[in-house]
Amino acid sequence: MDSRDQLSAEQLRAARALLNWSRVRLAARANLSESTICEFENGFRKTNSRNVSAMRQPLEDAGIAFTDEGFPSLTRSDDQDNDRHADNRTWRRRHIKRAP
Repeated sequence: MDSRDQLSAEQLRAARALLNWSRVRLAARANLSESTICEFENGFRKTNSRNVSAMRQPLEDAGIAFTDEGFPSLTRSDDQDNDRHADNRTWRRRHIKRAP
């Protein structure tokens, strides 16, 4: 099995925390359901390598590096970190449901 097909629930939660991403956001970017992410993180579901790759790719695109030692790290610089926070605010604004 390729290491790109491996991901633990703890690694996924840690990567999402580093990016300040919700399960909903990751699910949207990975083209998976929120329940798939939730069940994987909570240990209720073993997932196939295609779903693992789908979860890893958007995290890696956002600057997360997965190492063999365990937990992921954010590879972006401080300037990129500021851009990430701005990106999160923009994303939230677009996805907040506005009351009529």
